[in-house]
Amino acid sequence: MPTIGVGDIADGDVLLDVREADEWEAGHAAAALHIPMSEFVARYGELTEAVSEGGRVSVICRSGGRSAQVAMYLLQQGLDAVNVDGGMAAWAAEGRPVVDDEGRPGAVV
Repeated sequence: MPTIGVGDIADGDVLLDVREADEWEAGHAAAALHIPMSEFVARYGELTEAVSEGGRVSVICRSGGRSAQVAMYLLQQGLDAVNVDGGMAAWAAEGRPVVDDEGRPGAVV
């Protein structure tokens, strides 16, 4: 399973947040695409529309477990996908911005 650190997320990557709605609403990365793991298969088309030709998907959850499962699935579908080690907990610990749905400072739950 390819894994990267928060600092290795490239500007052209699609940051895919697979946490559930309550986690997302509490706080997320502003540029992330939110598709909860529980809805992922049904909403897969939203991701393929967001990924440019040859683009990489950096998958993130709270700590890295769910995102590893989704990244593995994406690799099996032929997409370039990586798991973000440490998830949103690592994102916040590195001082990256976390916002709520209103754009105000959020929290990782």
